[in-house]
Amino acid sequence: MDYNTLKSLHIIFVVTWFAALFYMPRLFVYDIEARRKTESEILLNQLRVMQRRLWFGIAWPSMVLTLILGTLLALEMQVDFSTSWFVWKLAFVVLLTIYHIACHAIMNELARNEVKFSSQGMRIWNEIPTILLFGIVFLVVFKEVFAMWKGLLGLCALIAVLMTAIILYRKLRERS
Repeated sequence: MDYNTLKSLHIIFVVTWFAALFYMPRLFVYDIEARRKTESEILLNQLRVMQRRLWFGIAWPSMVLTLILGTLLALEMQVDFSTSWFVWKLAFVVLLTIYHIACHAIMNELARNEVKFSSQGMRIWNEIPTILLFGIVFLVVFKEVFAMWKGLLGLCALIAVLMTAIILYRKLRERS
């Protein structure tokens, strides 16, 4: 397999993995909020089907293929594994993998009717892959740690604005 094909496939599976990681906590929010509704049994069953299909049909295969193709890509590029940017990238990928496994555990807990998060807590949980995505992309594009920190600081400012908007929207929604 040539370098550009390998790189293309790696990017495709990174995107599909992130799509699943962005969507899954949103399904968790709906799952948690549905418990307060009278028709929740029907809705909960549907949400669980959606969660399983997303998780086992997209998230797990995408993560595995991302990790395999990323490893092959690093070997093909003959990346110096000791450079600081690559060490940070690997650390973020490890954190993303841990996040993935934690989402799997949350899905199993919700299936057993164990709710440990509020819907607001799950909305915050949902922001973690965004932070990791920014860190990884800035590291890969600029290949320097300083650029990663600039990108993450900008992201933190964006998150602060978004969280403020979410809180204001929730208060507005509760009044109506």
